[in-house]
Amino acid sequence: MKGKYVFKAHNLLLLALVALLNFIGILILQSASNMDTAIVSRQILGSLAGYVICLIIMFIDYHRLAKYSTVIYTVTIGILLAVLLLGAVHKGAGRWIVVPVLGQLQPAEFAKAGIILFFAAYLGKNQDRINEPRTLLFSAVLFAVPAVMVFVEPNLSTTLILCVIFAMMLITSGLSMKLIIAAVIIGSIFMALIIFLFSTDNYHLIPFIKDYQKERILSFLYPDQYSDTFFQQKNSIMAIGSGGFFGKGLFNTDISSVKAGNFLIEEDTDFIFAIIGEELGFRGCFGILFVYFIILMLILWIAIKSRDLTGAAICVGIATWIGFQTFTNIAVAIALFPNTGVTLPFFSRGASSLLALYLGIGMVLNVGLQSRD
Repeated sequence: MKGKYVFKAHNLLLLALVALLNFIGILILQSASNMDTAIVSRQILGSLAGYVICLIIMFIDYHRLAKYSTVIYTVTIGILLAVLLLGAVHKGAGRWIVVPVLGQLQPAEFAKAGIILFFAAYLGKNQDRINEPRTLLFSAVLFAVPAVMVFVEPNLSTTLILCVIFAMMLITSGLSMKLIIAAVIIGSIFMALIIFLFSTDNYHLIPFIKDYQKERILSFLYPDQYSDTFFQQKNSIMAIGSGGFFGKGLFNTDISSVKAGNFLIEEDTDFIFAIIGEELGFRGCFGILFVYFIILMLILWIAIKSRDLTGAAICVGIATWIGFQTFTNIAVAIALFPNTGVTLPFFSRGASSLLALYLGIGMVLNVGLQSRD
């Protein structure tokens, strides 16, 4: 029966693993921030508030939330517009707004959850018409509005994450294999063109990439020529490699430490995985990645047992968000990707990210409570 909670299906393991990951993240952040009490305290408060939000959302029927998806979409557009008009600029990007009492927030993080819920409801209503050109075009336009607003902050990395989330949710809804193959071909041609323009020094012909983004891509392609820009990733690799199998130990302050030597600039956000590698070693990295893997498998299992497409799409969207963002952060830390400025879920400093992630986990758990027998 729709809306009936099956409490024996409550996924306590998912809730416990998320809490475990968050707890380890606070310890790593404490080390990465050199015991900065203000940063750690804010992270702990964000974690506690996020956990409470997760427990509340867990008992709010996702069908009821889906009924207000249009309102949620409108609010999402509103907060993104507030960033463009009133956003606080940091390192050339205006991604934050200052809220009384709460302080500085990054609306793009909450936009991920809002967009996932909206399109889960939209795809659920249009499941039988998903391959019709009109439905696809309308969904593309609806997605383009918030995506473009995030892009012009500028926040290219979050825009790419949103695109991957949207694509996976479309595939989940039953998108035609012909359309998927066509999209892959077009995307591959587009990426090949960008790589060609960079390899032939014609990157100035790409109008939508900012100067600092071009420098990051060039430093990734030609690290020896752009060592001033590539040093972050180079030092990150050195930190991870120096940890060996067992690591140098949590809260390590050895003079040979990359962290202690201040060789990393964003060690508590974008490059926090370098701290994990240096202090916990290979076994610590593997253990944390294994926890991430189990969390993703549990979310996808809930998606499989969901009663309808709306629930399944929510789970796939949240799993894609956590999985792709984790992969991107680590890929940057080991120089498989250009430096993108993506945080590591449940580890990097930032209350906005924590609150938004717990909001997503809460929706997943509610889907699980209404799973099929």
